[in-house]
Amino acid sequence: MSTLHIKSARLIDPANHQDVVTDIVIEAGVISAIGTIPDEVQAEQTIDAEGLWLLPGLVDLSVYLREPGQENKATIAHEMQVAVQSGITTVCAMPELASSIDSSERINLIRDKAQVAKNAAQVEVIGALTAGLKGEQLSNMGSLKKSGCVAVTQGLAPFSNTNLLRNCMDYAATNELKLFYQPIEHSLLGDGCAHQGAIATRLGLPAISPSVETTAMAQMLTLVEDTHTAVHFCRLSCAKSVELLAIAKDKGLPVSADVAVHQLFLTDMDIADFNTLCNTLPPLRSSRDRDALRQGVADGVIDAICSDHQPHDIDAKLAPFQQSSSGISALETLLPLTLRLVEEGVLTLAQAIATVTHKPAEIIAKPKGSLGVGQAADFVLFNPDKSCDISLQSLQSKGKNSPFLGWWFSGGVEIVVIAGDVVYH
Repeated sequence: MSTLHIKSARLIDPANHQDVVTDIVIEAGVISAIGTIPDEVQAEQTIDAEGLWLLPGLVDLSVYLREPGQENKATIAHEMQVAVQSGITTVCAMPELASSIDSSERINLIRDKAQVAKNAAQVEVIGALTAGLKGEQLSNMGSLKKSGCVAVTQGLAPFSNTNLLRNCMDYAATNELKLFYQPIEHSLLGDGCAHQGAIATRLGLPAISPSVETTAMAQMLTLVEDTHTAVHFCRLSCAKSVELLAIAKDKGLPVSADVAVHQLFLTDMDIADFNTLCNTLPPLRSSRDRDALRQGVADGVIDAICSDHQPHDIDAKLAPFQQSSSGISALETLLPLTLRLVEEGVLTLAQAIATVTHKPAEIIAKPKGSLGVGQAADFVLFNPDKSCDISLQSLQSKGKNSPFLGWWFSGGVEIVVIAGDVVYH
C-alpha cells in the first residue's frame, strides 16, 4: 500500500473541531500525519488539493440494496460503486421482506458481494429483528451479532403484538445490539399513501395522519423508559415527533434519531400533480413539519441525516399514485442536499458535515466519520466551485426514481479514498 500525500486541502472535520488548510499523509491505510509533514516521509503519490475541501467519508444509515431477490431494481456491487461516486464510504444495509437479513448466511452473502465489487463503499449490515421480518418470532440476534451486525430493525414491517416488541427490546439489549425503530402504528396506517391534509383531500388520496408515527413513537418511548434499551428512531417526518424526541433526550433516555434528507426539502405540495416520484413512507408532510425537522437537526435533537435510498425499476413508479411503490433513489443527492441546507442558512457547514459523518458513525458505534491521526483514511475531496444537475442521464444508480431531477447543486465530488486507496477520481 503506497504512501499518499494530500497537499493544501481545506480539512473540515467536525468530530475534531477542525477547519483548516493543511496537508495530510496516509500510510498503510491510516492517517499518519496532519499539518507539518516529517522530512522522512516519502510519498509515492501526491495530490495537490488546493481549493478543495477534505471531508470525512459519509456514513449513510439507510440503504436498501435490493439484492438478493430484487436484482431488477438494483445490485449490491453497482449501488456501492454509486455510493462511492457520491462521497459515501460506508452504507448501512437495511433488511426488507424480499431480503430479510435474518441469518449469518444472508449477512455473509451481502458482505461477499460487496467485497467483490471494485471501487465500492464499505457495507455495515443491519439485521432483522424478527425471523423473516414477519413480526411473529424473534430472530437469532446472538448469531447476527457474531456475524457483525451493527444493529437490528423491523424496518417497515409490523409486529404481531406489543409484547413481542418488548421481548425484542430485551433480547437486543442482552446482545448489545442497538434497535433501529421506524415508528409506524400499522393499525392506523390502513391503505394511506399521502399526508393527512388539504392536498390529500383534494386529490382524493387515502391519508396518513401524523398520529401513525407519533402513536408508535410515544409507545416506544414508554418502553425505552421502562427497559432502558438503546433505540434509534428512523426517518422521522413530523413536528410532534421532534417534540417527543426532545422531551425524551431531556430525560436522559438512550435514544437517537435520523431524518431522510428529502423530508427536509419536499412537502405534500410536491404530490399535487400525482407525482409518484414523491410517494414515500413516511409520506411527505406539511411545510410546518418540514421546518420543524430542519430545526430539529439544527438544534441537535435529530442526530443524523440519511439518504433512505430505495431504488426502483421504472414500472414501480408508473402505476397510479396509490398503487405505486414508495421510496426515492437517493445516494446521489445525500451530500448535495445536505450542503444546500448550509446555502439556505439552516445549518452551519460543520453541523451539516457532522450529520452525515461522525454522528451516524457514533450511532452504529464504528470508528468512522472523522480524520484524526491514526484513524482509517476514508475521505472525500470535494470541489465547492463545481456545479452539477440531477438528470436521468447523470443518475448512475439503477433506480432513476428521484424527485430531484432538474435540480442544480453547487459543488461536486472529485476524489474518494477508502482505507488509503483512491477508489474514485
